Amino acid sequence: MSENTTEEQGAAPSRRKVMGWGGAGLALGAAVAGGAVALTRDGDTTAPVADTGGAVPFHGAHQAGIATAVQDRLHFASFDVKTTDRAELIELLKEWTRAAERMTAGAEVGEGAYGGLPQAPPDDTGEALGLKPSRLTLTIGFGPSLFDGRFGLKDKRPGALVELPKFPGDNLDPARSGGDLCVQACADDPQVAVHAIRNLARIGFGKVAVRWSQLGFGKTSSTTPDAQTPRNLFGFKDGTRNIAGTETDRLAKHVWVSGKDAEGAAAWMDGGSYLVARRIRMNIETWDRTPLSEQEDIFGRDKKEGAPVGKAKEHDEPFLKAMKPTSHVRLAHPDSNNGATILRRGYSFTDGTDGLGRLDAGLFFLAYMKDVRTGFIPVQTQLAKNDALNEYTQHVGSALFAVPPGVRDKDDWWGRTLFA
Repeated sequence: MSENTTEEQGAAPSRRKVMGWGGAGLALGAAVAGGAVALTRDGDTTAPVADTGGAVPFHGAHQAGIATAVQDRLHFASFDVKTTDRAELIELLKEWTRAAERMTAGAEVGEGAYGGLPQAPPDDTGEALGLKPSRLTLTIGFGPSLFDGRFGLKDKRPGALVELPKFPGDNLDPARSGGDLCVQACADDPQVAVHAIRNLARIGFGKVAVRWSQLGFGKTSSTTPDAQTPRNLFGFKDGTRNIAGTETDRLAKHVWVSGKDAEGAAAWMDGGSYLVARRIRMNIETWDRTPLSEQEDIFGRDKKEGAPVGKAKEHDEPFLKAMKPTSHVRLAHPDSNNGATILRRGYSFTDGTDGLGRLDAGLFFLAYMKDVRTGFIPVQTQLAKNDALNEYTQHVGSALFAVPPGVRDKDDWWGRTLFA
């Protein structure tokens, strides 16, 4: 079999194969709505990249990894910036951008994992050699602490980048909260996602340090309308009414920061969004001993179909008053929160045990929105006070980040509008 056989059959190229394609030319297919729909072409047929292991375009008006069809795996990392030199931080962001361009396209970082000077470490760590791009997306965000005056950014902190309030029931671990920068790596292959974060951390050595990170599996929300709604670790479908990556009107209304929203200090956020990350511990063992009828009352949906109370199908319009006042769906619904709507793309996690024989497992909640003050905060305030699900969950980590607009072309870089 020739070495080109797999590509002739339409399989996505490996990382070693795409070495040398270069910068902007690495992107495969076309992006719609900031990477929400990406296609690869094989002869006369076109298939979603989700079915090919192909690449999601890196460049665009918005960062990929937000409205993009949700991948199967996550590696999320929060970083503390150790340098106090503004120029050094800018240079790092440029280096990260160039590395992200290559990794999301399936290429190795820099000169690759081998073949260079034997006396020097290679540019790439090598564990993703031979793997497909796996729809890797890398999304960067800037935390409130980055605007503390170290880098001359104090006057550019947007009003929406607030400190989240302490909600009832929160038991936040400072070691798993906050951060100056974040990078969200999503891919269909966990090794591809881990490789991306590892190499960005390596490039940033001495300038940034990982504050905390989280691996995730089993996406708990979908941005693809015709895909089956995922289930969380409690066994219930989640995100039935989530914003789809193809719903450009809803994305513009609820997710993307526009020019009129980004005035004055926030002008650099035009085309960006705001990200809330929450590590939510789920008391699996207690839930597993709860009667089915009680579980369904707590969520406000049946477990088999995901149908709202009194309805037959998952996507039937819910009648909120038929649900218990403390049901999760009723309390989280936009109609119960003055229309507040967020785009969710969270993941399940299991991180061993807690030392008492219980799984350390739960939901790593990720949500994007135009303004956290009218999105996450009012919804979580309602849930924290009244949600029956609180008996089985606890928020143990929290962070908020301003996610800048996308990288437009090979001359652009992460955060350019902020540092201009």
